[in-house]
Amino acid sequence: GRLMESGGGLVQAGGSLTLSCKASGIILSVFSGNTKAWYRQAPGNQRELVATLDSSGRTNYADSVKGRFAISRDNAKRTFYLQMNALEPEDTALYYCNLQSRTDYWGQGTQVTVQG
Repeated sequence: GRLMESGGGLVQAGGSLTLSCKASGIILSVFSGNTKAWYRQAPGNQRELVATLDSSGRTNYADSVKGRFAISRDNAKRTFYLQMNALEPEDTALYYCNLQSRTDYWGQGTQVTVQG
């Protein structure tokens, strides 16, 4: 199984982007029954947790993105999302999706660049 992100790009400060993470080769019960997460890593920085969504639908966000980002899922499509609004230059990073099952799945990353 694998995860693949899409939706990154270049945006002006204040703009919006929606990242998608599509799972393939992962059975539905594994996808729907485990926590999904988005991480990001800026150059010279450690990878940081941005948002999580557990199997019950509970979400958690880094303080820096609360009120601006939203994580969601579509289990039938085996896809989860990160809606990013009011983007700031500080949000510039490589964004990774993660499925926290017995096998820890990671995507390859998608670049988000915010010009201020």
